[in-house]
Amino acid sequence: MKNNLPPFIEIYRALIATPSISATEESLDQSNETLINLLAGWFREIGFNVEVQPVPDTRNKFNMLASTGQGAGGLLLAGHTDTVPFDDGRWTRDPFALTEHDNKLYGLGTADMKGFFAFILDALRDVDVSKLKKPLYILATADEETSMAGARYFAETTRLRPDCAIIGEPTSLQPVRAHKGHISTAVRVQGQSGHSSDPARGVNAIELMHDAIGRIMQLRDVLKERYHFAAFTVPYPTLNLGSIHGGDASNRICACCELHMDIRPLPGMTLNDLNGLLDEALAPVSERWPGRLTVSELHPPIPGYECPPDHQLVQVVEKTARRTNRGRQLLYRSAVYPDYLPDAGSRSWLNQPGPPAG
Repeated sequence: MKNNLPPFIEIYRALIATPSISATEESLDQSNETLINLLAGWFREIGFNVEVQPVPDTRNKFNMLASTGQGAGGLLLAGHTDTVPFDDGRWTRDPFALTEHDNKLYGLGTADMKGFFAFILDALRDVDVSKLKKPLYILATADEETSMAGARYFAETTRLRPDCAIIGEPTSLQPVRAHKGHISTAVRVQGQSGHSSDPARGVNAIELMHDAIGRIMQLRDVLKERYHFAAFTVPYPTLNLGSIHGGDASNRICACCELHMDIRPLPGMTLNDLNGLLDEALAPVSERWPGRLTVSELHPPIPGYECPPDHQLVQVVEKTARRTNRGRQLLYRSAVYPDYLPDAGSRSWLNQPGPPAG
């Protein structure tokens, strides 16, 4: 089919060169509008109908839905357009320039997961999509790395009911049918400021937070010992202390301290039960210091998900891939239809200075 789609490597290079970082901290957060417009133009070029949707309550973020074909069912290929922020000190090359070394491609988002869209476009460049027997949808979402706002908005508003979805997260082409959820929480301690020369005249929020963190660490041990899902590489719910801020000077009693943390629940664990465990762990601090400790959501929570192993989609994909399914800590909203998560690349690379496409 004749079109003006750029060569595969040029598509890949343009995607990596277009920053689309999502972050809770506003100074690091970026719009994905330019990237969405790139994708929209390319999918229109190969015959798709394209809708670009502003995502409410975000910092200028957008989803894109490209569709072709009529009728019920069909296939949805889904991915996110954003990346995490990068640590400049750990990169040995420009994160926004696609580079090749030892048969690997380097750049921010090569594996997770801008590369997925480059592969979709290249696979379809010579296909007459108007002749497909069932609908094909391509979904590109915003803010997967933070609030899941894009996927959440799509799930809440779409009328699509495809037969199945493939989410192109990097799994080394190994089919994945389960993933952990996500709870992102702020623990805030309100103290009372004063001069450090007279500690009795204040309440040091850092000291109270020290007590709270000790109890949160005990909860982390409980989660690790009590709950297991053998298919995951890390088979228990993880708890991470992500950031902490408090105080303004060494000679002042700290008036406020805030901790941001996350928990990754297993499929089958209820969010209410997990929140209850956290409240129970922090209860002694709250009782000793009434009104000084509060717990709140940073983002709406997402439960874990498992597609049943006997589902027809699971059987077909596993047979096709000829791999044994294992779980991975992948995060995506699955409220609409069964999903699967195979793609090139590897999660093991994502903590490296320059993740390759694989």
